[in-house]
Amino acid sequence: QAQVVESGGGLVQAGGSLRLSCTASGLKFDDYSMGWFRQAPEKEREGVSCISWSGESTYYADSVKGRFTISRDNAKNTVYLQMNSLKPEDTAMYYCAASHVIAGPLFLPDEYNYWGQGTQVTVSS
Repeated sequence: QAQVVESGGGLVQAGGSLRLSCTASGLKFDDYSMGWFRQAPEKEREGVSCISWSGESTYYADSVKGRFTISRDNAKNTVYLQMNSLKPEDTAMYYCAASHVIAGPLFLPDEYNYWGQGTQVTVSS
């Protein structure tokens, strides 16, 4: 049974940094692209970043480009999201997801097969 578990969220001041981690189990990790989404209260879930199975291709939403970096370690079945220069508008529940589509920009929730429970990121002004 596939499982995806996020960690690393927390409370940080504006301008600060956090690194989210997501570990997958029960699936062949390098058969999957991985993505990060976020959802703020009363807003739709939005794609933040995604990475191909090999890690060679990465994609970012315009709102985080230049501030966030996605990476993966296939030996550890883990994907990371390094978030720098955080802003209050980055406050949201962050979700990790796995997609059987192995490459390409994947920013639609329907493109993903497995989801984590989320980790809260709160950025204070």
